[in-house]
Formats: sequence, structure tokens, C-alpha cells
Amino acid sequence: MDPCPFVRLLVSNLALKIPVASKPARSGVHPSSSPCFCKIRLKNFPQQTSVVPLIPPENQFPDGQTQTLAASFHLNKADLEKYTGKSIFARKPSLKIAIYTGRRGATCGINSGRLLGRVTVPLDLAGIESKSCVFHNGWVSVGKDAKGSSAQLHLNVRAEPDPRFVFQFDGEPECSPQVFQIQGNIRQPVFTCKFSFRNSGDRNQSSRSFQLEPSSSRSWLPSHGSERERSGKERKGWSITVHDLSGSPVAVASMVTPFVASPGSDRVSRSNPGAWLILRPGDGTWKPWGRLEAWRERGSSDGLGYRFELMPEANGGMSAAGIVLAESTLSSNKGGKFVIDMSSNGGQLTPANSNSPACSPRGSGDFGYGLWPYCMYKGFVMSSTLEGEGKCSKPAVEVSVQQVNCTEDAAAFVALAAAIDLSMDACRLFSQKLRKELCMHQDMLGG
Repeated sequence: MDPCPFVRLLVSNLALKIPVASKPARSGVHPSSSPCFCKIRLKNFPQQTSVVPLIPPENQFPDGQTQTLAASFHLNKADLEKYTGKSIFARKPSLKIAIYTGRRGATCGINSGRLLGRVTVPLDLAGIESKSCVFHNGWVSVGKDAKGSSAQLHLNVRAEPDPRFVFQFDGEPECSPQVFQIQGNIRQPVFTCKFSFRNSGDRNQSSRSFQLEPSSSRSWLPSHGSERERSGKERKGWSITVHDLSGSPVAVASMVTPFVASPGSDRVSRSNPGAWLILRPGDGTWKPWGRLEAWRERGSSDGLGYRFELMPEANGGMSAAGIVLAESTLSSNKGGKFVIDMSSNGGQLTPANSNSPACSPRGSGDFGYGLWPYCMYKGFVMSSTLEGEGKCSKPAVEVSVQQVNCTEDAAAFVALAAAIDLSMDACRLFSQKLRKELCMHQDMLGG
């Protein structure tokens, strides 16, 4: 089945030149002391905010400088049809950028900023799903000064095709649903999921998935009988196996570190997260591909915090340190979208427990993708929808075509989507009850 058409609209290489006032004035802005930022808007999409570097007025933007991504918008087929409608009343789409001086407010982002000016970039998106296009690359005046002394903004705006495979769970992961591939109005079953408890009497394939080769110096599995295992407030042993249509297991997500309430509380803390191992078949055994940690954030956000890292065996086995591909927070109440997108923030990957980037962007014309020999992921990788607590969740998963060479590739991302969805339940306050499908092991174990 063919993938679904998607397009990435990318805004990069921002820089600002502001004339220095010859006399002190309230409206004067000195490039060396005034921080700047911008709000980037595309109709029907959430606005994005980015810092805008200031450069001296006499400088030119250097040729060949590394492209730094400021914002990205992902358009599906419905978005493209809406923007390219044939109606004479339909307005042509455009990208709108508002530039501000001053520091961003701590809560609302722009409260303390002063508007310097606005820039609009027209977009012709017809046929863009099959070809790349640059809409603007260079300097543009900001403001209405007709004498040539206005501020100037440098930016690159381009679009590129980004086809994706789209999968939809037909039910909640803990209910062992089918997974369909979606292409337009066509729904085709491609996987089945089997949820189970690793510590129950069911010795299925996922129970045997932990017979891994001891090739890593880092221990990814908890020791049995640990203090975490003895804790009275814990959720453990969840496992979900993804099968292809022939019934063969092609991926596993298994809870390898229990989700345990912090001492004196009812929540899983960031300092003591639960963890999943995502495994793929290889050489007659299960091999680790990724590790997902999750916890419950404190404070006003009260969200689901997570970190996903690529395992050493999956990035060439050159180091025991994992490569962090995603780390963020999702609303526990509203849910959101789990995303792995290496085109964000310059496309740099950061090794776990390290402050240095694993992928240097130097010399790359495409946001620093994949210069390190074992960085296999670049640009948009995958996303998965997630509902808030207590809501029916049927994850919709998008995976870039570049990341899928075989069934097992797609299955690994489906297993990861199931794990992040189940983490919303695993991180619920321990004062709240889980649905019966997630508590069955308590009866089996007599607890």
C-alpha cells in the first residue's frame, strides 16, 4: 500500500540586522544588548516561537553557514487540499512572522517584547507533495521605513515532500487490538497486538524476550528482589507483543523497570522513572532497539514526562550510552502527540548522560542530519497521538517512509506508540484505580 502524502514547511536561517540609532532614543535598539525573537504563524496551525540572532548591520549573512531550523509545520493531504482549493474566494496561504525585541515573558512568551515589525511570505503549495520548493531565501525589510534604514530579516522558507505510513490502533493497547494501515479512505489490517503480564503464568513469546545477548556494558534490566520490586505501590510486568498477519511476533514493548510511587507520595517521580524496552527480532533472538522512560511531572504542568533513547545495539554498538531521540512532557488531562523529529533544534542528537551533541551539524546543508556514522534517524521520524487520563485512546501513528524498510521497522514504532500510551496509565496517581485490563495481574499474583 502506498504511503500518505505529507509536506514539511521549514523556516530556517533566521538573522536580524537593526540600524543603530545615531542619537539615543526610546525606540532605538542596540544589536549588542537587545535580544530578539519572533512568532511564526501558519493558518490552522499552532504558532511557533524562535530566537532571532542579531548580527552587526555591516555584516552579510555568510554563505555556507549551517542552517538552523526555527520552525516546522507538517501538512497532510487534507491540509494541502484546503490550502490549494480552487475557490475564487479562497485566500492564498502565507507564512506570517512577527519580530519582537526584548526578552520573552516567563509564562506567555511575548509579554515583555516590543513589536519591531512583521514579514509575510506567500506560499504556492500546488503540487508541492511531489517536489521541493524554496519560497524565500535571503533578506527582507522589516517595518515601513522607505529610506532603506529599516531593520532587515534573513530567512529561508522551503517545503519538501515527506510521505508517511499511517497506522491506527482499533482499540486501546491494553485490549489487544488490531492495527490498521490508513491510506485515504482505505483501512487495511497489518498488525495485531497482544497485551499480557510478564510475571503471570503466561509464558508466551514476550516472556522469553528478555533472553538477550549480554553485549552492552550497561544493565537495562532491573535486578529481581530489588527495593523497587518490594514496594507496595508499583505497576509492573506489562508487555505488548506486535504480530504480523501471519501471527509471527515482530516487535515487543515490555516494562522492564516497574513504575513505583516515590516515598511519601502517590506519583512516579522524574528521579525514579519507570521504563520500557522496545525489542526487535534478530539472529534468532530479541534485540533491544529503544528504551522509553516515563514519569509524572510535578507543579502546574502535572503532565506525563518521557525520554526515549536509541539503544547501543541499534546505533552500531560503538558506545554503551543511548542516543536520546525525544524528551518532553504531555498533558495528563488533554493528552497530546508523542513526536520524534530530528529536524527540530538544529537536528542535533544528544547522547544520554552527556552534554555534547552526538551529531555535529558542521558542513551539512540539511540541518545537521546524520553526520555521525551511526545516526540513522533524520528529519521527521514518527509521531503518535495520546489521549488524556480516563479517555478512550486509539493511537494514530505516523512513520516517515525513510524509516521503514521492512515490516519489523514499522512494528517497532507501533510497539513504541503502545508503550507511550500505556505509560499514561502507568503514571496515574496511585490513589486512582486503573481499568481491569491493567490490574489483572494483581489477582493472579494474589496482591
